Amino acid sequence: MFGNMGHQKKIPFPLLKRAASYIHSDYLNIFIHSLMPAPITPADATFPMRLNRYLAKQGVATRREADALIEAGRIIVNGQKATLGMKVNETDQVTVENANRRHHTYLAYYKPRGIITHSPQGKREYSIADVTKKSDLFPIGRLDKDSEGLIILTNDGRITERLLHPRFAHEKEYEVTVQETIDKSKLPALEAGSMEEGELLTAKSVRVTGKDTLTIVLTEGKKHQIRRMLSAIHLTVIALKRVRIMNVLIGAMNPGQSRPIAGAARTAFLADLDLQ
Repeated sequence: MFGNMGHQKKIPFPLLKRAASYIHSDYLNIFIHSLMPAPITPADATFPMRLNRYLAKQGVATRREADALIEAGRIIVNGQKATLGMKVNETDQVTVENANRRHHTYLAYYKPRGIITHSPQGKREYSIADVTKKSDLFPIGRLDKDSEGLIILTNDGRITERLLHPRFAHEKEYEVTVQETIDKSKLPALEAGSMEEGELLTAKSVRVTGKDTLTIVLTEGKKHQIRRMLSAIHLTVIALKRVRIMNVLIGAMNPGQSRPIAGAARTAFLADLDLQ
């Protein structure tokens, strides 16, 4: 553990401890957790490496947030304040200074249909932040305005890439209702994948649950992916609801409701993201 957080503590660079950063208004909080670094793939393990890139790979912060830490003088390399654009080697000593511990919150939220995930346009559009009044939390990922269902709200920026990037292959499950009667013979094409507007769209699994309903599991989240995939086989989506993200289920929640991800569910959720 870091002990007195007011004093700096040097850590061998390969064992750099993660700090999740949260930037709000004009202040910056840095969260320190004694976690082992995330594995870096062989393609990424090229040194010297830009400091902000390495911090992002380790789950400390996004590159932009890492640059903010550097500009704020919070990152020390070999006893000297880091500078923007600098590179580091595996043997370098890195320090995160003046760190304040902050409790991470994770909520399972049922986004109602008609609510915008981010940045509403116009007076008659409302975002998740507008309706939940939880300005200290932000949604991970998106659900389009005409869709509803589960979305994670948090103040932990570490989980964004780990949850959303396709290389981690985390499952998101959707219940879909279409206008037409489903022709089962066309469904294998969804798992095989199809090119739409230059993008390969695939589903991990597809299961028919009724004459006009099906369940789809994705491990990526391209814009309007399910609607585009089904449109390619001449099915029109009239209702789309996300019911699961990894091990987190929407359960019995109603639109607009939320619940903490706590206890064993929280432990499992973070473990699947290689975090604590």
